[in-house]
Amino acid sequence: MLLNHVVSQVQGLLKESNLDGWLIYDFQKRNSIGINFLEIPDSAHLTRRMIYWIPSIGDPIKIVSIIEPNHLDHLPGSKLQYFSWVDFQKLISSILVNCKRVAMEFSHHCSIPYQSIVDAGFVDLVRSFGVEVCSSAGFIQQFTCVLNEAQRKSHLEAAELLNYLAEDAWEYIFRSLRDNLLITEYHVQQRIKEGFVKRGFISQGDPICAVNANSSNPHYSPNENCSALVSKGDFILIDLWCKKLESKAVYADITRVAVAGGKPSDKQREVFSVVRNAQKAATEFVIENMKSHQPVRGCDVDKKARMVISEAGYEDFFVHRTGHNIFIEDHGPGTHLDSIETCDDRDIIPGTCFSIEPGIYLPDQFGVRLEYDILTARDGSCEITGGEQDQIKLLF
Repeated sequence: MLLNHVVSQVQGLLKESNLDGWLIYDFQKRNSIGINFLEIPDSAHLTRRMIYWIPSIGDPIKIVSIIEPNHLDHLPGSKLQYFSWVDFQKLISSILVNCKRVAMEFSHHCSIPYQSIVDAGFVDLVRSFGVEVCSSAGFIQQFTCVLNEAQRKSHLEAAELLNYLAEDAWEYIFRSLRDNLLITEYHVQQRIKEGFVKRGFISQGDPICAVNANSSNPHYSPNENCSALVSKGDFILIDLWCKKLESKAVYADITRVAVAGGKPSDKQREVFSVVRNAQKAATEFVIENMKSHQPVRGCDVDKKARMVISEAGYEDFFVHRTGHNIFIEDHGPGTHLDSIETCDDRDIIPGTCFSIEPGIYLPDQFGVRLEYDILTARDGSCEITGGEQDQIKLLF
């Protein structure tokens, strides 16, 4: 239940940001950020527009349809009901009197599309009352992706399992090839997936096992009808993510690479070294700044990793962001490490979790991605979870 002390926290953050209030608007569950913050259950049947207004000073106000008047009854504040669209607009105008700047789930120029949720027409309506619409991205993370103690524990358990299952996958490939048994990418994928199920964990989507040229496709995934054989000498990438099958559990996510026999080629060793150095550079940048309580923007972490790869001559082959927020979904609602796909200028805040996973992908040859997670504490300390890989795994 959203209690008064949470409203007070929001109001403090609004004042710090020189905002007159936070206008949480939803129509038919389109505002997932707002719905989650307001703790509206999945079972709620939302068919009409509604608003929860948290002013920087004063009590919250609920605006709901006369047809669906009770969806916000669990929240503090007074309730106003509307019947017609004219009534709806008049009520919005009345609560915004004397307001100059309000926060909404909006992103200027859609620079952070994950935050750009409220439709342009409603933004136009609010602006028509002489109000500047600002983004809630600067403070909403405090309420949508900070881990509590139980969630931190769940993440660590997931990371430990991933580390174990990655080693189990390598052992499975080794034994199969040693004994001349047929093994495919799909077999490895299903082995990992079965490991989740047996231990009470789940995953959004299936794990990745990609050999040779397939590993140069960042989001390649085998299936029962399309899967390459795994043979001795192959270069192999595995990417796996999971969380406990319990309410509010948090994901972990890792990626590893190996060679199934013999030694890696000079090019494979070179690319691995560059990617590992990029991962280290990004990690050190985060740890140093978090430790000294300096702001760390997601886009700046991405730039640190990208600089290492660019200086090595592989800039054109690093085709995705450096990392993503991790929460109850594998790609969470918080700061992503991204200056390329988007410009995520949000700060990484204490108490959150995210991946660091730079990669280099050489078309029709192979790709290297190294991924572990960073679990930050409220005091700014950081912990690497899921295990580190300092050299290409040799299976023989």
